[in-house]
Amino acid sequence: MKTVHSTLLLLLLVPLTQPAPQTQLDSHINYEYGTDHLEETKFSQDYEDKQLHGKNTKEKETMIISDEKSLQLQKDEVVPSLPTKKENDEMPTCLLCVCLSGSVYCEEVDIDAVPPLPKESAYLYARFNKIKKLTAKDFADMPNLRRLDFTGNLIEDIEDSTFSKLTLLEELTLAENQLVRLPVLPLKLTLFNAKYNKIKSKGIKANTFKKLNKLSFLYLDHNDLESVPPNLPESLRVIHLQFNSISSITDDTFCKANDTRYIRDRIEEIRLEGNPIALGKHPNSFICLKRLPIGSYF
Repeated sequence: MKTVHSTLLLLLLVPLTQPAPQTQLDSHINYEYGTDHLEETKFSQDYEDKQLHGKNTKEKETMIISDEKSLQLQKDEVVPSLPTKKENDEMPTCLLCVCLSGSVYCEEVDIDAVPPLPKESAYLYARFNKIKKLTAKDFADMPNLRRLDFTGNLIEDIEDSTFSKLTLLEELTLAENQLVRLPVLPLKLTLFNAKYNKIKSKGIKANTFKKLNKLSFLYLDHNDLESVPPNLPESLRVIHLQFNSISSITDDTFCKANDTRYIRDRIEEIRLEGNPIALGKHPNSFICLKRLPIGSYF
C-alpha cells in the first residue's frame, strides 16, 4: 500500500520538474547577446569619437598655428617706418586739431595751452577752449603767423613780449576772455578785437595804439573802460566802444582841438551806445568827423 502511494506521488511531481519552455531560454540568451553587442558597439563608438576628437584637435592646432604665422606675416608686412623728427613734432597737434594749408583749427578741443604749431602755420584758430595764459614761448620761431583767434577762452594774462616777434601778424582776436589789460601789440596789425573782456582804462598804456599805423578795425566793446583809449591811429576806419563805462570825452579824443581844419576822413563808424554819457554835450568832439558816432545824445 505504501508503495502504491509513493508511485502516485512521483507521477504527480514529474510534470512540475520539466525544463522551461524553449522561448524563455532563447529570450535569456538573446538578452545576454544583446547586452554584449551593445557594450561592444559603445566601445567601438567611443574609440571612433576619440579618434575623431584627436583629429579635430590636431586640425584646430594646425589652424591656430597657421593663423598665428599668417598674422605674424601680416605684422611683418605692415610695420611702418619710424617718423622723422619733424613729423613727430607736428603729429600731436595735427591729430588733435585740423591742419590745412598753413591753417590750424583747434576749436572746442578743451586745450588749456597753445599747442606746438607746424613751422609753416600762418593762421591759428583756437576758439572756445580753456587757455588761461599766453606767453612768448607759445609763438617762438613762428615768423609766418598772420592771424590769431582765441575767442571764447579763459585768458587772464598775456606777457608783454608774447607777440613781439610776430612781425607779420595782421589780425589778433582775444574776444570773450577774462583780460583786464592789454599787452604790447604788433605794429602791422590791421584788426584788433578784444570785446567782451574786463579791460579797464588803466589796463591800456598811452602808447598801446599810437604806432599801429595800419590798424583799421578796433573792437573794445563790452568792457570796463572809463574813457576812450588815447592816441588812436589815423588809419582807423571802425571803432567799437559800446557798452563800457565811458562817462566823458574831450575835443582831442577823436579830433584836434588846436586845428579846426583837421578832417578825419577815414573813420566810417564809431559806436558809443550803452555808455553813461550824453554825446550832445560834446559837440566839438566830433567836428572833424564825416559821421557822428552812434550813441545817446541826450
